[in-house]
Amino acid sequence: MIIASLLDTDLYKFTMMQVVLHHFPGANVEYRFKCRNAGINLVPHIDMIVKEVRALCELRFTESELAYLRGLRFIKSDFVDFLGLFQLNTKYIAVTPSPLGNGEIDIVIRGPWLHTILFEVPVLSIVNEVYFRALQKAEDFDEGRRRVRAKIALLNGDSGLAGVRIADYGTRRRFSRHWHEEVLLQLKETLGDKLAGTSNVMYAAMHGMTPLGTMAHEYLQACQALGPRLRDSQTFGFEMWAREYRGDLGIALSDVYGMDAFLRDFDMYFCKLFDGARHDSGDPFAWGERLIAHYQRNRVDPQTKTLVFSDSLTIPKVIELYQRFRDRARSAFGVGTNLTNDVGHTPLQIVIKMVRCNGQPVAKVSDSPDKNLCDDQAYLAYLRQVFDIAPAPATASH
Repeated sequence: MIIASLLDTDLYKFTMMQVVLHHFPGANVEYRFKCRNAGINLVPHIDMIVKEVRALCELRFTESELAYLRGLRFIKSDFVDFLGLFQLNTKYIAVTPSPLGNGEIDIVIRGPWLHTILFEVPVLSIVNEVYFRALQKAEDFDEGRRRVRAKIALLNGDSGLAGVRIADYGTRRRFSRHWHEEVLLQLKETLGDKLAGTSNVMYAAMHGMTPLGTMAHEYLQACQALGPRLRDSQTFGFEMWAREYRGDLGIALSDVYGMDAFLRDFDMYFCKLFDGARHDSGDPFAWGERLIAHYQRNRVDPQTKTLVFSDSLTIPKVIELYQRFRDRARSAFGVGTNLTNDVGHTPLQIVIKMVRCNGQPVAKVSDSPDKNLCDDQAYLAYLRQVFDIAPAPATASH
């Protein structure tokens, strides 16, 4: 069984789910799976993926897991009570071969947002682990351990990096559950304060680490259908988040509509209200420079704010970003695939993204066009017009 606990997911699934319970309990959504790697044949693995998904849907939260969640300062008691009754349901998810017959698979998750939001991360973990089991060789872990040691040496080998803080963001694309834990424990043992925590709630609970995360793209995408009007959906999302958490969990996601649109909406009020912002697409150096300048224009000291970088990070890139911004703002780094799936095989670039909410198309238009996922081109064009986003290059795929 690949997923053994419903806590084996990212913290932001719970923080978003709490907002859904309290503010959008009637929302219905649809998610779709995409593998961005070319030429990957996942069809032979469908039966095993389905078997693991069924096992996932048998899980319930244990009393100790609920007690752990109840102890988090930003988790409310009624939400934990709801989780005590919660169970994922196979009727909301379907895994089938793509009708294109090209080796791709379709995973469609459709149903109440409150009852489907916890599928994404464990299902991606299942697809990864089932796929890599077929490729796994005994020497993979020796190579993986060598690479982990090299990354640790980079971070510990320079006294000028004493202030760097990385976090594990690698649950959804990990090589396997057991490898994820081994890497995390090695980092905890050797990095000390340089390891800020993990997005994985299960491992945070098991190993006394800080669970990290706030919001993901799906939250701001859903607000396109749930807010008063499309143009105000981003500010609506930030306002609802602040209403729920009252200044806690204050890292805003910046790339659902691109940086230009984010900065237009992230006015002085939000600059002061939120603790910082997270980068997840486009040039991270340009993003950091623009955000710092934006804070300064809004009479906010950037040194009091946190720049969170989380887009395809490697340890050398972490170091380079830290050195660029270290004396100008607080910085944090969420490292995912490069920590938990770097054993010698090419990692799968797989995602599950929300594509509809309450029957309406939703999308993100990020600063990295290959990250966009929308099956309604007319809506995508309208979204670009409403937020004054430049048309995508002709070669970009959506």
